[in-house]
Amino acid sequence: MTNVSTVAEFLLLGFSDIWELQLVHATLFLLIYLLALLGNLLIVAVTTLDQRLHTPMYFFLKNLSIIDLCYISTTVPKSVVNSLTSDSSISFLGCVSQLFLVVLFAVSELFVLTAMSYDRYAAICCPLRYELIMNKTACMRMAVASWLNGGLFGILLSASTFSLTFCGSNTVQQFFCDIPPLLKISCSKVHVAIDVSVATGLVLDAVCFIYIILSYVFIFSAMLRMPSSEGRTKAFSTCLPHLTVIIIFLFTGAFAYLKPPSDSPSALDLLVSMFYTVVPPTVNPLIYSLRNRDLKAALGRILRGHSPSIHFGTKCLYPCTNNALPPLTRGIVLRLIHIYHLPRGPKN
Repeated sequence: MTNVSTVAEFLLLGFSDIWELQLVHATLFLLIYLLALLGNLLIVAVTTLDQRLHTPMYFFLKNLSIIDLCYISTTVPKSVVNSLTSDSSISFLGCVSQLFLVVLFAVSELFVLTAMSYDRYAAICCPLRYELIMNKTACMRMAVASWLNGGLFGILLSASTFSLTFCGSNTVQQFFCDIPPLLKISCSKVHVAIDVSVATGLVLDAVCFIYIILSYVFIFSAMLRMPSSEGRTKAFSTCLPHLTVIIIFLFTGAFAYLKPPSDSPSALDLLVSMFYTVVPPTVNPLIYSLRNRDLKAALGRILRGHSPSIHFGTKCLYPCTNNALPPLTRGIVLRLIHIYHLPRGPKN
């Protein structure tokens, strides 16, 4: 009978064995983490405090920022500490927890990004029915479903992975606990459960990606038919960054899981893993805040201490400006939607 000693802890892969390069890595990752922390917290604060941003689009954006905060906090701080202390160990339970949280937030982000594409489709392609389609109940259900599906896949994948036996090398060839490097060091010859779980996740990725692409096909078709060039520009500036983030997130994640395992770690593996764990939480706030006039205007109002004058649930159909609304000459109120009729100019 062969003696088999189970692994009590794992060793995460560092970016370098040279102390100076470890310090550079820790500094770079710390700056990236602080940038992501600041940007996502700013979006959460602004979309919460300004009632003008209490709309489905910004509701999902706030959820995305909360997920990104948690997502990047699961991997980057541990990597920074490992580089500064030259101690790359992580306990068995710590590795289980890290894998569960990475999957939870990654899947939740995928579902929220899908919901955001549906929201943009409803807003641009079905503007007259938008408020009926994206009502408060529908938005809450989509958000809850995103978090619940993330938790379900987190439990499924982490349980499947750690039901395997780890009795040989305990070096994980990645800077965090991920499924492909853990499968590589497993002693189990058969791992049907994890193969089925990963295949299910990849099918889910493909379904969401196809749905998102179809949504954007309809969105771009509708935008090209817009008579106003300003409207087309605004719609493109909202949708193209969103689509870019989705493509980076999905394709790098799929590449990492579908790539054949290598005998030794490579810089490509680390770079790809950064693109689906570190880049999206850092880039999302920059895309959605720097290119969004509503967010920048809301931040300016908050910094000046001005509270919004339009009550939550009330939508003004007058073109959005910073000027006061004209006097109401003839108007009606339908379910808290104020419809203003502007005074006619003098006849020629």
